[in-house]
Amino acid sequence: MTRRFPIVAGLALLLAVSLNGQKRHDPLNSAEIDQLRDAMVEPDQRLKLYVKFVRDRISKLEQMRSDPKTTNRPGQTHDMLEDFLAVYDELNDNVDMYVGRKDDIRKPLKAVIEADTEFQSRLRAIKDAANTDAAEARQYEFLLNNAIDTVDSSADDHRKTVVEVEEYVKRKKKK
Repeated sequence: MTRRFPIVAGLALLLAVSLNGQKRHDPLNSAEIDQLRDAMVEPDQRLKLYVKFVRDRISKLEQMRSDPKTTNRPGQTHDMLEDFLAVYDELNDNVDMYVGRKDDIRKPLKAVIEADTEFQSRLRAIKDAANTDAAEARQYEFLLNNAIDTVDSSADDHRKTVVEVEEYVKRKKKK
């Protein structure tokens, strides 16, 4: 029995460390979460907030990358790209939710599509700048390519969604 105690204690310690390591920080701060909560039933306002929050993330990323005092630029770039993607994915989830509820989101979708174009160009500019330092870029290259691919495919989806929303709004008006 005394031999098992160190083994059990070691396993418990490993479990505690692995559970602690699984914590993922929320890319949204408490003020942003409160704003989203207040806009839960307002698709226009909520989607515009998500666009603003995604825009904030990419602006902070660009500022960090242009600051000569930045330490661990590759690591910070990686983390900030993760935050960008997490918030952008939430934006997409909300678009899907409102489409599923058959809400009229034509107006905010136009703002989302305009933002998609902006995000595409800003991410490509980051990629072009990263090409000058291949060793640094390797640390976040996959995530950057994933962000570019996600925004590209989402932009196409958002354009198709506008057509879909217009169709069900027309059908709704006829009834």
